[in-house]
Amino acid sequence: MPTPHVETVQLDQLNCWRIRHDDAELLVAQQGAHVLSYQVAGQPPLIWLNEEAQFKTGKSIRAGVPVCWPWFGNFARNPQSVQAMRQGDDAAPAHGLVRATDWELQGIESEGDSLLVRLRLPCPAGGFPGWPHQVEPSLLIRLDQQLHISLSSHNLGNQSVSISQALHSYFAVSDVRQVHVEGVDGLDYIETLEDWTTKRQDGDLHFAGETDRIYLDAPAQLAIVDPQWQRRIRLASQGSRTAVIWNPWIARAAQFSDMADDGWQRMLCIETANVMDDIVTLAPGASHTLSVSIDSVAL
Repeated sequence: MPTPHVETVQLDQLNCWRIRHDDAELLVAQQGAHVLSYQVAGQPPLIWLNEEAQFKTGKSIRAGVPVCWPWFGNFARNPQSVQAMRQGDDAAPAHGLVRATDWELQGIESEGDSLLVRLRLPCPAGGFPGWPHQVEPSLLIRLDQQLHISLSSHNLGNQSVSISQALHSYFAVSDVRQVHVEGVDGLDYIETLEDWTTKRQDGDLHFAGETDRIYLDAPAQLAIVDPQWQRRIRLASQGSRTAVIWNPWIARAAQFSDMADDGWQRMLCIETANVMDDIVTLAPGASHTLSVSIDSVAL
């Protein structure tokens, strides 16, 4: 097994690692344990590195695979058991507490034909700001013929803790108006753009406007079919029963200072998640792992 090629790079204010393994190249930021991009030689990227992303200390990055933890999205939309975990009257940041914090790199090592990248965020003595619980998140990235990302949470305390979370993956697509998602036919979903009403999906999901849906009881296997790039991006999840599918479209993208006005055309988020009635409650000493495996095959 060849020694992995690891290069430390600086993207503006952020420390990152560029890692090459066989034909694949991975870019990871220390802040947020954030996978920024993933690409196999000779193919378009699989994970979208937003060309307008900002790499600033303390600012979450709109690209790649943000880690949302220990709550997802708008805090007030989380189940009461998740909200009860937080203390303080200040506004809760969207998508939790760990996206803009430096994680510890525990190691980059070969294991058989795989390459492992391990990061963790040690839990402060009194818990995280406004969230006084002894739960430690860690991230394992495994590269073989696929990209595997696993987010584990270990409750080191003596009380049960409830969390919601997601691997907020931005996938690179040729043109979101030309792709569709397989695996959602017949699923119930929450239409967040229509007062969070519950609807039923009929057929594959195609895109013709802003999309922000939470699919319930989602299967382990989903796929993005991209005819222009002649590929199917395959997602296989574990530890999750919900998937969030999001694209900001024209008006929302124009409001983002860190996305090109036409950036929405080149990305599609399918987020492997534990949200709504799929939240995680960790008993003392318990752990949970949320993971997704990603690859692509030719059409």
